[in-house]
Amino acid sequence: MKINELVKNLNASVVYCEDAEREVIGGYCGDFLSVVMGKAPADSGWFTIMNNQNVAAVASLTDVAVIILCEGVKPDDLLRSKAESVGLNLITTDLSVFDAVLKSGL
Repeated sequence: MKINELVKNLNASVVYCEDAEREVIGGYCGDFLSVVMGKAPADSGWFTIMNNQNVAAVASLTDVAVIILCEGVKPDDLLRSKAESVGLNLITTDLSVFDAVLKSGL
């Protein structure tokens, strides 16, 4: 599934999207950043409620396709600017993590 399809499925808002055509091959849910760093697969959608600049560092290390901030969480200013500066795809949804995963189709 492509990121632009995921945005539609989740009724999500795009914070920053470097590549809306990037393929998302699965998902990973987690908020404990050191665990996400070791377990999130490359090219996956990362479902989280964490919204600080450390999310960008973890996303870059794991090469996730898109960060999905759930439960109405908005990125802080540092995360937003870091996503833009390093080209991370970042979207938000009002859905809970559970519902976002279900509706994502991943």
